[in-house]
Amino acid sequence: MSTGDVELDIAGMTCASCATRIERKLNKLPGVEATVNYATEKARVTAAEVDPAELIAAVEAAGYRATLPASAVPDGEEPPAEGMDETRALRRRLLIAVALALPVAAMSMIPALQFTYWQWLALTLTAPVAVWGAWPFHRAAAVNARHGAATMDTLISLGVIASFGWSLYALFLGGAGMPGMTMSFTLFGAPAAGGHEIYLEVAALVTVFLLAGRYAEARARKVSGEALHALLEMGATSANRLTDGREEAVPVSRLVVGDIVVVRPGEKIPSDGLVLTGSSAVDAGMLTGESLPLEVSAGSRVVGATINVGGRLTVEITRVGADTELARIRRLMEEAQTGKADVQRLADRVSAVFVPVVIGLAVLAFIGWLVAGGSLELAFTAAVATLIIACPCALGLATPTALLVGTGRGSQLGILIRGPQALEQTRTLDTIVLDKTGTVTTGVMSVVDAVVAPGVERIDLFRLAAGVESASEHPIARAIAAATDAVPDVTDFASDSGFGVRGTVDGSVVVAGRPSWLSEAWAIRPGDDQSAAVTELGRRGSVVAVGRDGAFLGAIAVADTVKRTSAEAVARFRALGLEPVLLTGDNEETASRVAAQVGIDTVHAAVTPAGKLDVIRGLREEGHAVAMVGDGVNDAAALAAADLGIAMGGGTDAAIAASDVTVVSGDLLVVADSVRLARRTLGTIKGNLVWAFAYNVAAIPLAMAGLLNPLVAAAAMALSSIFVVGNSLRLRSFRPAPGSDVPA
Repeated sequence: MSTGDVELDIAGMTCASCATRIERKLNKLPGVEATVNYATEKARVTAAEVDPAELIAAVEAAGYRATLPASAVPDGEEPPAEGMDETRALRRRLLIAVALALPVAAMSMIPALQFTYWQWLALTLTAPVAVWGAWPFHRAAAVNARHGAATMDTLISLGVIASFGWSLYALFLGGAGMPGMTMSFTLFGAPAAGGHEIYLEVAALVTVFLLAGRYAEARARKVSGEALHALLEMGATSANRLTDGREEAVPVSRLVVGDIVVVRPGEKIPSDGLVLTGSSAVDAGMLTGESLPLEVSAGSRVVGATINVGGRLTVEITRVGADTELARIRRLMEEAQTGKADVQRLADRVSAVFVPVVIGLAVLAFIGWLVAGGSLELAFTAAVATLIIACPCALGLATPTALLVGTGRGSQLGILIRGPQALEQTRTLDTIVLDKTGTVTTGVMSVVDAVVAPGVERIDLFRLAAGVESASEHPIARAIAAATDAVPDVTDFASDSGFGVRGTVDGSVVVAGRPSWLSEAWAIRPGDDQSAAVTELGRRGSVVAVGRDGAFLGAIAVADTVKRTSAEAVARFRALGLEPVLLTGDNEETASRVAAQVGIDTVHAAVTPAGKLDVIRGLREEGHAVAMVGDGVNDAAALAAADLGIAMGGGTDAAIAASDVTVVSGDLLVVADSVRLARRTLGTIKGNLVWAFAYNVAAIPLAMAGLLNPLVAAAAMALSSIFVVGNSLRLRSFRPAPGSDVPA
């Protein structure tokens, strides 16, 4: 027995109704909550205690096949063998069916080609198409019938069998087998006499059209899944592990936490880790979507599957296997593509009841025409056309294909959408709440400005300040030390926690810290000419005053700098109809300064993690639909409480786990792109559903009225599915807005 989520690969599904049947079967098991996705051919099962063998048995009892993914097969067991690629098999079946059906269609529709006994050649060519070509539909219909169910395949199979069966009756028992028999093609049903009409071209071409539709669906699934397959293949396969000072090549699967590996230029980092020695640039574009490499050095965290493009690195492995960033991203993508939106659940419910209703309508059309005095042929034509055109394949494909393509395109741009529910939330959003540190700002302190005393060179101010601050680990001290290339040595270093530091640099006593501390403890104050400048400097960031041997040298402002793209991102949020709000635990002055820089009017400062949650709840109680963007542990509760939680990829695991969308690059412009992509995907889903519903509603009455030839009905139904698939594939053309670091 296992606990938690189990994923199954499902085989044998041919339409959305199949997925609905399997879902119902699994959900009847005690304590099981299952979701089956027709487009991805996967089932995700959640239960407190679940036996995979019991789940597989339930799926097989419904008439389908289920296996554990290869990665989930227990050690010592062989993974299931993979059969012929579905797309290749369908393509072969389709090509053979086309080769046989085209001559039949030509002879049936062009009287000049109807030589003596042509109908018997047509029968010879049609039989393999109607039996072998349409076999996937017949087999699925038979399986469903054994379990007392009807699906879209039932409609297709009945239509083909009825057309072929009627033709056999007309040829052997009617007058259609007589020499010299001719027939003409009409777009509309028309009365005919006795058993002289055959429908071999209907049986053959209906099969061809529907196989073409299935092939298009299979191709779409294959193309849409390429992003996930590419992600799975990104990881390194081997690593150079250091053991007792010697390197040995080992498979990545043998790495354990704590191993030390060597990564040379051009090699992939084998797993998540911490740089011990060396400095380099790392290309993380495949994971983050960013075009520029990231600079790393000792102490930097690196992610498996990224590429070392600079110097030699030694890395301590901190995460392996399912705990790595790559594995986490894979899980997020699979969850997104396996989940179901409310609109898809509605489509599934409609599909489940639609098939028996359509069979009833076909019977009604047949009987109605006979009662009204129509010919047997016209009644038969109306019934067959109703069966064929009503197949709601487009309805079943409307949501999963758009979701598959949209989330796949998002992953290429570093946007991970956790599930379809996230798409639906973007429809009503009107407010976006932004955490400050690490979201709007870089989260890294740096020097922004300085004031120097008369007679003091700016380079000397920074040199001496860097010398004394270089011995401190405080973020402000590190920012000052990093502001100059030449950092002198310091001796006699001492720190007064929370106030400042002192030490001897170049034979002089240098102090650096809060202006008030220098004034009170060291009697070092700026002159009257500099006081106002130092006060003004405080509006730019945290001020560090610097003195040497009792004299004021100047002051340096250090701040968490605003990201390059934040102001533009805020403007784009407004263009999307989202009112930005800044939410931070920082003080009011700092928060207001950052808000002014990026153009945010509403600011909540000095807020605790619990306070952030209260702000989100308050906005929702006021009637706002709220998106929350954050990256820290202190943001996790607010992310979970928001209508849509968006985590920045460089943030903590807690924030990412609580979010609905993860922006791997941490660029706010990509957050705007994620909202655009989600809304466009949702719009595509709605467009697909509107087309599918409208098509069926409009076409069924025409077919029942005998106004459609079954051939036209079959072509229209196949084209409907192809339209939905093609409309979904348009999402692959989605491009990020100009200005971000994500390449189009």
